[in-house]
Amino acid sequence: MDLTWLSPIFLVLALAGCGYGLVAAYLAGRFAERLPARLPEDAARPSVTLLKPLCGMEPNLYENLDTFCRQIYAGPVQIVFGVQNAADPAIGAVRRLQETHPALRIDLVIDARQHGSNRKVSNLINMSALIAHEVIVLADSDMVVRPDYLERVVAELSAPGIGGVTCLYHGVPAHRGVFAHLSGLAIDVQFLPNVVMGTALKLAKPCFGSTIAFRRASLATIGGFEAFRDDLADDYAIGEALRTHVGEVAIPNFTIGHTCVDTEMSGLWRHELRWNRTIRNVDPAGYAGSVVTHAFPLALVGALLPGAGQSALVVAALALACRILLCVRLERAFGLEPHAYWLLPIRDMLSFANFSWSFVSGAVTWKGHDYRVVADGTLIPEASLSRDAEATSV
Repeated sequence: MDLTWLSPIFLVLALAGCGYGLVAAYLAGRFAERLPARLPEDAARPSVTLLKPLCGMEPNLYENLDTFCRQIYAGPVQIVFGVQNAADPAIGAVRRLQETHPALRIDLVIDARQHGSNRKVSNLINMSALIAHEVIVLADSDMVVRPDYLERVVAELSAPGIGGVTCLYHGVPAHRGVFAHLSGLAIDVQFLPNVVMGTALKLAKPCFGSTIAFRRASLATIGGFEAFRDDLADDYAIGEALRTHVGEVAIPNFTIGHTCVDTEMSGLWRHELRWNRTIRNVDPAGYAGSVVTHAFPLALVGALLPGAGQSALVVAALALACRILLCVRLERAFGLEPHAYWLLPIRDMLSFANFSWSFVSGAVTWKGHDYRVVADGTLIPEASLSRDAEATSV
């Protein structure tokens, strides 16, 4: 069978990916240079409740949570932590925070009730009874923020026509291991430019678990957290509901940190596969089209196919150069730590393999539990599928 026609297709896709990377580098710089929203210095700050659902003792958990306790903010602040297991080791980190910050209102909810297949949302439903303030800021447990984070998020939320605020994030390796750095690279050179490109071209309307800020009245308007109890992409679904019923979801021009804790390939592969399958369910056409963002692997595949000439290696070298340029541009635009550039080709090959495998099945592993994702993005626990299969066979 003659396959010589395949190589030029892969090389054309790789060249398109090079162009994509250059445009993304330009747009990232323009995004970071936007003027941020600001509140008048003499204006009263609305009261804020921070919601932090927890599950287990993650690496650097105390240090991550402590950054939210050290906010320079002139209004009243409450932090509500939630766990679903009375023996959860994360409780120790919360008790330590309560001792370290006695002047800050820190509440802890321990409630095992499960309201749907999404355990994080069930946790939030249990926590919501303690919300005391006007503005709600939901943030994942592995985020790291600067002391002005709350001030900047509330300023964005106070702008006219804004119904919610979400934040871009960058990778922060929790240790020096190669897998943590590969995880951080995936965020910084794939997630960040893809979001910047998608939003600039109005092809994407994202909302991230890194931060979702909205008013308490808005939560009631969108049906409370109960409306999202079975959604895999609960953050995206909340963002869509806010846009539909309240107002636009703003993305400020700064990033916050996402702690990358992977110590082995299996963990890195599983959580990236969950990310990819989540995006695939949210935007299947856009996800399939994102194949062009894998320029370097596409060029290598093209170079290995029959009929490929020396031009294929030139395209591969160009693709790698564009990746390095994009990485440097993102570091300067968002003030990120320099990366180990020699990891970029490894990172790109791993990402392409994970992207390709994400089309094979809808299974995901999340916080130690296995799920199947159906066409509408709903999570179904594998255990319940097994029970249904057994019942059917009987």
